[in-house]
Amino acid sequence: METQVNAEPSALSTGSEPAAQENGVAASPPVSARQLQRATLTGAVGSALEYYDFAIYGLASALVFGHLFFPSLGTTAGLMASFATYGAGFLARPFGGLFFGSIGDRKGRKFVLLVTIALMGASTTLIGCLPAGSLGAVLLVLLRLVQGFGAGAEQAGASTLMAEVAPVRHRGFFAALPFVGIFAGLGLATFTFSVMQRLLSEPAMQSWGWRIPFLASVVLIGVAIWIRLRLRESPVFAQLEASREVIHAPMKAVLATARRPVLAATLMRFAEQGGSTIYTTVVIAFLGSFVAARTGVPHAQLAAVGTTGALAASLLSIITTPLFGALSDRVGRLTVYRGGAIFLLLWSLPSWWMISTGDPIWVSVAMIGGLAFGANSMLGAQCAHFTELFGNRYRYSGVALSRELGAVLSGGIAPLLGVYLIGLAGGAFWVMGLYMAVLCALTLAGTFLSTETRERDLTLLGDAVGKGASTT
Repeated sequence: METQVNAEPSALSTGSEPAAQENGVAASPPVSARQLQRATLTGAVGSALEYYDFAIYGLASALVFGHLFFPSLGTTAGLMASFATYGAGFLARPFGGLFFGSIGDRKGRKFVLLVTIALMGASTTLIGCLPAGSLGAVLLVLLRLVQGFGAGAEQAGASTLMAEVAPVRHRGFFAALPFVGIFAGLGLATFTFSVMQRLLSEPAMQSWGWRIPFLASVVLIGVAIWIRLRLRESPVFAQLEASREVIHAPMKAVLATARRPVLAATLMRFAEQGGSTIYTTVVIAFLGSFVAARTGVPHAQLAAVGTTGALAASLLSIITTPLFGALSDRVGRLTVYRGGAIFLLLWSLPSWWMISTGDPIWVSVAMIGGLAFGANSMLGAQCAHFTELFGNRYRYSGVALSRELGAVLSGGIAPLLGVYLIGLAGGAFWVMGLYMAVLCALTLAGTFLSTETRERDLTLLGDAVGKGASTT
């Protein structure tokens, strides 16, 4: 017999609102220890593949794609064109979130998580087979769009599923655990590129070496699909089906009744997703282009400094992200979130000065502070908080739409706009510091549109804030 990890009883009524609490604690369906472990693993592996995909693409955009697919544009314009294809993936993510989020609310979480992992993985592998030149550039954009479309509901599904099966009092910690896979994937990607930069010459890297990380993703695809085939459906969704509360147009319901939580969550993504992208992808591009040109240090050497810093920040994030999730279980989601946004706001200008020196130690310190303690303190609280914001009938759709709107408006635009602004300012570091500070200010504004949701009952049909908020 499987051990139960959550003793709080379920409380789903046949009315429009399930019973919210018992003894002051939000109700939650009991799940077995095996199911909890399996949900954690499937979320972590999926997140690892997603961020491995996006990280190797971002690194290749910063290091290779400009020369390979846009050689006639010159260094800065080629880099911008390369990052434009990177942004195309983020542009497709909200559409994927809309499409798959709606299916997840109507058909369940497991089916969507299988389809999205297959789409992402296949696209990444095929990128490794592309020819150089204009034809390759066109196919690159198409594959990037498919990759982003699949990724649009991946993290939303992982966080929703994990929060729905986690023990109530430790939901923040368990909901953050699958996102350890983000940094495992990011770390694996940066480690792979870092090793290749040291083993291969720059011509070999740009000729064929860059293909290896893309082709190798097929291993992660197989592992992820095998694990997800063994996954059970979320008990919260199963209860929704049993009570016949499933609706046929969940995204329409989100747009009609959940505009405030969508706006709040979208703004709250700006500093987290934007910071994550800026302190990995943009830093490496800045070092390899502008700092290299100013200092005379070889491009490859400074780019390697950036990938090493990203690797260190990613490895530390494996520890810090769930710890911040656990902290949100103790002091509240918004307290942790606001603290992270304020820290990153204050860190923005000093960290970019450190990066502008090109010194390996200063660069690593800047990236660790920005990613492991700034962006990911917010991510640790976010994983449970976004799930708790939305009612049960359209939770997947609401989380997916919010996450991916925030992703395209921050992470998708950040590399392209960042490189443009730095170029406009003649390589001045303070431009990106101010840009990062603005993202943090917008995120702080978003937290004041939200509300504290710690230990909220996930079987409630109403939202935590706004027009569709629960009254119980």
